[in-house]
Amino acid sequence: MNLKRLQYFVKIVDIGSLTQAADILHVAQPALSQQLATLEGEVRQQLLVRTKRGVTPTEAGRALYRHAQLILRQCEQARVDMLAASKGLSGSVSVGLAPGTAAAGLALPLLRAVHARHPGILLYLNETYGNTLSELVMNGRMDVAVLYGGKNPVHGLSFLPLLNEKLYVVGPDRMLAPPDKVPLRMITEIDLYLARPYNVVRRMVDEAFAGIGKTARVVAEIESAGTLTSVIADGLGATILPDSMARQIVASCDAWMCQIVEPEIEAPLALCQSDHLPLSEPAQAIRDILLELVATLPGSLLNADEAAPAKRS
Repeated sequence: MNLKRLQYFVKIVDIGSLTQAADILHVAQPALSQQLATLEGEVRQQLLVRTKRGVTPTEAGRALYRHAQLILRQCEQARVDMLAASKGLSGSVSVGLAPGTAAAGLALPLLRAVHARHPGILLYLNETYGNTLSELVMNGRMDVAVLYGGKNPVHGLSFLPLLNEKLYVVGPDRMLAPPDKVPLRMITEIDLYLARPYNVVRRMVDEAFAGIGKTARVVAEIESAGTLTSVIADGLGATILPDSMARQIVASCDAWMCQIVEPEIEAPLALCQSDHLPLSEPAQAIRDILLELVATLPGSLLNADEAAPAKRS
């Protein structure tokens, strides 16, 4: 297939009109129609249905549209990589860092390292929730992300375990603190402020309570780290968080943290990337730096080979 024809086809589907697509592409409409007819002849399928309102893709057209987007993106990335090989690494790399995790602490060290080693790379950092980040990676709109999860396989994604963070109950000083290590059954009567049920950490908490035949007393569901900190500072109740975020809250207000045991709960932090879209050279370089940084964290699961930079020809 001709790449130019694929570009034309994607633009026609995006616009939904041959006439408007021809104007945007600066191609005469008859010539554009001929290119489309040639493409349909090559694939031996009707790709578009013409209506009074414009054009819509057939089922075969939708399938080609999805693949064409990936093909064109990879071709553009190949061009960028070839340019980078001759001029030093450059281009844009997007990295997701789930807030409230050990990943959030990687942002500043990552920026420093990229500025020092690869000043030609434009780094985009996105701090949002793990579900959103994994979807962006799956759709090819984000290169890599560091988030909680990875224990269960997800079609389209691969996960590299980085470290495990133990979960703690965090409460205000005005609330009587349990022992340093508290059995889960001892906090069944505490008012808890937790994330929504789709959150990885929340799911782990719910499963742990179910495992002892109990249900957490959740009085409100909060996604904002700032609001959650205010709740603890105001003495409204307690929450359950991974070690890194628990320490942030205790450091910012009068609060305590106690590790949950019986059962002990650990949140797995993982590097998430596509299992079928190859990383660009700049993205691979950023991935290498991320792994180097994680390897220095307490409890890192990375061995020397995984944390070492990938060899490039």
